[in-house]
Amino acid sequence: MNYTNTLDWMFSQLPMYQRQGKTAFKKDLTNSLALSKHLNYPEQNFKTIHVAGTNGKGSTSHMIASVLQEAGYKVGLYTSPHLKDFRERIKVNGELIRKIDVINFIKKNKSFLEAHNFSFFEMTVGLAFDCFAKQNVDVAIIEVGLGGRLDSTNIISPEVSVITNIGLDHTQFLGETLAEIAFEKAGIIKENIPVIIGEYQEEIFSVFEKIAKEKEAPLFLASKNVNENYLSDLKGSYQINNIKTAIETFKILKTKAFNISQEHIINGLQHVVKNTGLLGRWQILKNEPKVICDTGHNKEGLKYVLDQLRKEKYNKLHFVFGVVNDKDLTTILPLFPKEAIYYFCKPNIPRGLDALELKKKCFEFGLEGKVYNSVKDAYKYALKNSLENDVIFIGGSTFVVAEVV
Repeated sequence: MNYTNTLDWMFSQLPMYQRQGKTAFKKDLTNSLALSKHLNYPEQNFKTIHVAGTNGKGSTSHMIASVLQEAGYKVGLYTSPHLKDFRERIKVNGELIRKIDVINFIKKNKSFLEAHNFSFFEMTVGLAFDCFAKQNVDVAIIEVGLGGRLDSTNIISPEVSVITNIGLDHTQFLGETLAEIAFEKAGIIKENIPVIIGEYQEEIFSVFEKIAKEKEAPLFLASKNVNENYLSDLKGSYQINNIKTAIETFKILKTKAFNISQEHIINGLQHVVKNTGLLGRWQILKNEPKVICDTGHNKEGLKYVLDQLRKEKYNKLHFVFGVVNDKDLTTILPLFPKEAIYYFCKPNIPRGLDALELKKKCFEFGLEGKVYNSVKDAYKYALKNSLENDVIFIGGSTFVVAEVV
């Protein structure tokens, strides 16, 4: 098997939530534990930091990784989904996992993976842990894929658990209320291990307090920290909360003998993209016209992003817009600017919502524009129709952004 064959096998033969949705979701850790045993428990060979949350967990994970790299640690980083390249999910000090390591892992373990019908996510988590152990990382930041309690990553015993915030996303798996979703995210809280809550949300904070008390896990709230004016190269006003959460994490790590100085924090936060290769967070792709993309895709995430967009100065706003077909549009479309010119498109994945259907739904909310055959076509025509003092925004889905960056 070459690299392309290997990825084709991973993507097509086994369920993958990113592409297929609900049919790929497994509410069970049996496979993850079995794969860990088969691989000789690789996750026990390095320290970990576990990061969950509805929004901000990707940015926060990359901030933490960047600062630890500046502090001289060899840092593994596991995140999902990827934008351009599968290997973005597994990095060591910002370097993508090698293609040969992906090939060899699947080749060596293919029979075992097939026999147990592993999901794409389960095998990818196993691959990440195996890679980090073989590369002898000092610490790995592990981002939860979906939820927390029953997520495939939830077999680790981290130095600290981090929950950024809670929003109504993936309700078909995690619950219909914030409290139900908070309970699932709080599943990463472990016995006697500190847990950081990024944002205070009055209606659900008691969920975290209760579980932390039961687990005798010290609980810390990052949002009560005063803003110490830390700056990051990740732009967007919504990053303030993520910075505070990262700062609180470093405070805990220092109590566990991690050597992290103010200089490491300052430099790490200002060089997140350079150190980790993160893409798609309020990313400026072009000027004159200014082109911005962001992967925010649920109500809470989009609210932050669209509030930021309103602060931009422009003559006309052009919006390249596509979503997945399980998105509750009634919760997000009221947030969108009616004065924008919309370029409706379907992200090139099975879960993508038909652009014509999207246009019809948007029309009900006063959002008007034309349908295009692809994301790239939509972007091409947005550029063609824009003047140098216009703004083009690309978003609505991670997968729309992925086709442009």
